[in-house]
Amino acid sequence: MRIAIAGAGSVGRSIATELAGSGHDVLLIDRDTRRIGVDDIPQVEWLLADACELATLEDARLGDFDVVVAASSDDKVNLVVSLLAKSEFGVERVIARINAPENEWLFDDSWGVDLAVSPPRLIADLVEGVPEEDPEDEGARPPLPGAEIAETVLSAHSTFVGRAESELTAALPEGTALVAVLGPGGVRPPEPSRELAVGNTLVFLAAPEALSVLEELLGPADET
Repeated sequence: MRIAIAGAGSVGRSIATELAGSGHDVLLIDRDTRRIGVDDIPQVEWLLADACELATLEDARLGDFDVVVAASSDDKVNLVVSLLAKSEFGVERVIARINAPENEWLFDDSWGVDLAVSPPRLIADLVEGVPEEDPEDEGARPPLPGAEIAETVLSAHSTFVGRAESELTAALPEGTALVAVLGPGGVRPPEPSRELAVGNTLVFLAAPEALSVLEELLGPADET
């Protein structure tokens, strides 16, 4: 398939890497020169331009693409890209990232969105849907009263990039649990054997006193 991704931040680059690795033709569009890393992902095409501009999408020949992913960190941008992709270019499948939960109601077919992905909502659903553990199971993790949800995007500087999730969970401070990982495939529960990658969003339940230790353990987050 031919796939265009608007937004070359951590999420967009991570999606592009995964799809290109699966043999798809991928185009990344972003107007921020700091995010253009041709050498980082040489197997994808890059377009330095504003994805909200009709002329940009015409130059990209967006109508030739099978899927458009609006993956920027700005909901306004994602809505405009989705609407243009569907109404002006007739793209068959448009997928949009929702950054702020209060904007979820906007992301529907009236804006050209076929599928909307809201990481905060998916994470909340995943947390609430976790089955209760058997209290008689001595290996079960005890509940975390007063715990907070902590989220971070794994940067290239983290020592856990390329290492199995089991290595991260083994190093977590007491009172902390990894509950979800957000990557190109969406939100999923932890998988001990899965390797962590740059751009993965890690979601934890952590006691307040463990937050500073957790931050130090993971290293600096990816600001993009």
